[in-house]
Amino acid sequence: MMKRCAWTTDDPLYIQYHDNEWGVPVHDDRKLFEMLLLEGMQAGLSWLTILKKRENFRQALDGFNPERIAEYGQADIERLLNNPGIVRNRLKLEATIANARAFLKVQVEFGSFDRYIWGFVGGEPIINHWNAIQEVPASTAESDRMSKDLKSRGFKFVGSTICYAYMQAAGMVNDHTADCFLYAGRAGR
Repeated sequence: MMKRCAWTTDDPLYIQYHDNEWGVPVHDDRKLFEMLLLEGMQAGLSWLTILKKRENFRQALDGFNPERIAEYGQADIERLLNNPGIVRNRLKLEATIANARAFLKVQVEFGSFDRYIWGFVGGEPIINHWNAIQEVPASTAESDRMSKDLKSRGFKFVGSTICYAYMQAAGMVNDHTADCFLYAGRAGR
């Protein structure tokens, strides 16, 4: 049996996420937007809860299309609040709309969200060498800078801890622990 990072449970959804997504560098703007929204939705909840609701989010939020979400109004918030398949938190749903609008502005300013967000790590993944999950920080100087800059641009639910989880998920940092079978080769993927 392959050894995985200690946070991975025996849930097949978690295993699939760990093995195929977490820590894989993402450069597609739509996927980066989806990940940012989901990390914000996760605040105060387990990541497994979000993974189980991801397809429902995809359907409810027009495939994570930032142009469409940016046009949402009060009727859309009410529609979403009545959807039992997603996280029904008014502040998070309002943040989703604000984040879509801010995301589109960043795309215009930088040419792509990818160019902007990867600038916080110099365009290359940070490769960490943790022996145990307890060594992995909840935030770093990079996530602090990212959080501050995102907030200054109007993004919501982007505290430093959420930003660090986002960096891990999007492969901006490689935090697979030394005992994980993905420890060595993930950065080049």
